[in-house]
Amino acid sequence: MSHPTRNPDTRTLATVAHTAFFLLLGASLLRFLLRHPGEPRTPWIIALSISLALLYVLGPALGAAPTARRLLWLGLVVTTWVVLVVLAPSFAWCAVPLFFTALRTLPPRAAVVLVALLTGFVVIAQMKLSKSFDPNLLLAPPAVAALATAVFVHMERQAQAQRALIDDLIRTRRELAATERREGTLAERQRLSMEIHDTLAQNLSSQQMLLQAADRTWDTDPATARAHVRTATGIAAHGLAEARRLVHDLAPSELADGAGLSEALRALDAGPDIEVRFHLEGTPAPLPDRVQSALLRIAQGALANVREHSGARTAALTLSFLGDQVVLDIADDGHGFAEPRTDAAERGHGLPAMRARVRQLGGTLTIESTPGEGTVLSAAIPLEPAP
Repeated sequence: MSHPTRNPDTRTLATVAHTAFFLLLGASLLRFLLRHPGEPRTPWIIALSISLALLYVLGPALGAAPTARRLLWLGLVVTTWVVLVVLAPSFAWCAVPLFFTALRTLPPRAAVVLVALLTGFVVIAQMKLSKSFDPNLLLAPPAVAALATAVFVHMERQAQAQRALIDDLIRTRRELAATERREGTLAERQRLSMEIHDTLAQNLSSQQMLLQAADRTWDTDPATARAHVRTATGIAAHGLAEARRLVHDLAPSELADGAGLSEALRALDAGPDIEVRFHLEGTPAPLPDRVQSALLRIAQGALANVREHSGARTAALTLSFLGDQVVLDIADDGHGFAEPRTDAAERGHGLPAMRARVRQLGGTLTIESTPGEGTVLSAAIPLEPAP
């Protein structure tokens, strides 16, 4: 049985149980005051009722997991209620909401045992109130307890099935995304291999044959040899143009057609549920293409991590020109993490790829995070070659 749950039906049931508890507690106190005015035990009954109400209010703040504090709280609640029932048996019906509290707090077997003990105590208290034997007082409390337990167990099982289904869907989606990335990588490799074979490789092969022919005829036919060299030079120029075209095609499409890094970063998003803001600080300076590509890829990877892992609602991109270096900061308001991230501890390819990009340009990548306060990733790249 899973205790902490986000199932809406379980939350509704908990709200109803809390409301019923306070209604039954108030009704039991009012009944006692009306039927037993001026008794010496009245101050004790009032004090215990207030104590039980205050203890019950503390419950949601302790969570639903069976921690030591939660178990101590449950023990105090049950003990206070038992004393109340001993002094005034009419408080016995407050046990019904306590059934749900026990089922939400304790492991299944322990919860069932406690519910059974509470039910037995209710039967004894009700029989004490009755002046004659009443079979309803003997059978009704166990029936109510069994019904409450069955409803709660059924809803918990539904919640577990729903969580399992959601986990399966998330895992399947990640597997599909990984498969699509692998297929895309293979397709891109195949495209590049064909491009290189049809352009650079063919040009290099032609140059080799022409230069070999020029070498063979250099002494006997210099004019023909020079013609071969000129032809090889033309093919080399064409190959250089093809190589530049391939390099341009590999650059981020967001930087194509002369678009600047600031505009590309401003256009990034992290999905419909996350607001992304962009800030530019300092005086922009021209950046080499490889620096722009690296910073854009780092921003895209960081926003992907924010979307998939952080639970954030907002993210901020800040591009700062600091004279001798350019710094890109990506900050989010997600749940963060406590353990330090190192090259050896990082999983997947996102952060290691970012570190590799920054390291190739002589820069540094730092990550700062605090649980509950978000994460800040900072990439600093020098604008002049490092010594």
